[in-house]
Amino acid sequence: MKVIVGLGNPDGIYKKTYHNIGFMVVDRLAKKLNVNFNKTKCKAEIAKGDNFVLAKPKTYMNLSGDSVFELKKYFNAPLKDIIIVLDDIDLPKGKLRFRELGSAGTHNGLRDIVSKVGQTPRLRIGISKPDNMPLADYVLSNIDMKSLEILNPVIDEAVDMLVEILNKDED
Repeated sequence: MKVIVGLGNPDGIYKKTYHNIGFMVVDRLAKKLNVNFNKTKCKAEIAKGDNFVLAKPKTYMNLSGDSVFELKKYFNAPLKDIIIVLDDIDLPKGKLRFRELGSAGTHNGLRDIVSKVGQTPRLRIGISKPDNMPLADYVLSNIDMKSLEILNPVIDEAVDMLVEILNKDED
């Protein structure tokens, strides 16, 4: 069973921020796969299909490892089957990067996961570094319209990539 974890912050005020792109991806993926986030388990909202679980941690970004640890344990998921979806300031806005392993880079949520769970595959979505704005303010700011025009198709591309991964496992 694959566990796909979108990273973000649970409060509504963060819903449209750069740091919630992971949530945006799994929300769109849930819609495409016709499943609903209708349960809370393992410190996360979850949506379950036959061969997958989608999760949105309710632990806030910097403590994402707490939820991922619980998800791993509850669903008895090997690390290779836990895919983390997250924003990345170190990638150009709109660039996708999937890696089986790698460093957490500058992302505190991924750092927390690596320290508490270990290395898992990750799908990073580039949001670029901010110009003339502190990093924390930038990632917690609402995505502007110009950036949405770039990021919306990339979110769709990320969803398609994840569907392909799920379908590959069914073969």
